[in-house]
Amino acid sequence: MDRLEPTATASPLFDDVTGALEALTAVLKEEDDFRILLRHVCLQVRHAVPGVDEASVTLVTGEVPHTASATSGVVGDLDGDQYRLGDGPCLEAIRSGKIVRTSITDAVRNWPDFARGAEEAGFGSFLAAPLVADEQFSGAVNCYGRQDDGFEEIEGRLLELYTAAVEAILRVYHRYLRARETAEHLRTALTSRAVIDQAKGMLMAIRQIDADDAFSLLVEQSQRENTKLREVAEQFVERVVSGHVMPR
Repeated sequence: MDRLEPTATASPLFDDVTGALEALTAVLKEEDDFRILLRHVCLQVRHAVPGVDEASVTLVTGEVPHTASATSGVVGDLDGDQYRLGDGPCLEAIRSGKIVRTSITDAVRNWPDFARGAEEAGFGSFLAAPLVADEQFSGAVNCYGRQDDGFEEIEGRLLELYTAAVEAILRVYHRYLRARETAEHLRTALTSRAVIDQAKGMLMAIRQIDADDAFSLLVEQSQRENTKLREVAEQFVERVVSGHVMPR
């Protein structure tokens, strides 16, 4: 692909992309809801790429595409037409890994059923870019325009630039989610360990037994009642605090 040289015309367009990405990054700092983040991806691409009237994000889960977010129900339905038909600019971008730019004239020739619905909805230009955040998911950013002559190459380049940056942002977001999940698991494990140790200490004092025997008693009750060890420990501590003693 030829390198796009900066020009007086292109410079403001790149500024729009930069502004859209800055806005998306600001959302990332405040939101941890993936759906909201993708919603902002759709909203910001309309600002970043001229001629985009509506946008959506397709994600593929287990080889099954679905629309994760869209600026309107109309384009969500048009995405759905592509999934049902098994073809269209969105799916072509995902399969090829390349930007897809097409007008309604080309769409009628390549995907007549999809083009019929798109034309009825008032769209005449289509632009899609593959989206690959990490090994867990892939998809596409889909753009719909009401003009009939398609998108220019510069607009495809802008979407490509925006999408590449979005991929990086989503990778950071996924690492954050994994780190938060790991931290939550550690927090749960530490809490469980603390209450189990507390129950063991109480059992040792009440029964005059050592730590191993106290732990064995808790495990036996856990197995007998088919209840998690942490819950058995919590219940025992509550009984002791309230003046009851766990039965032998």
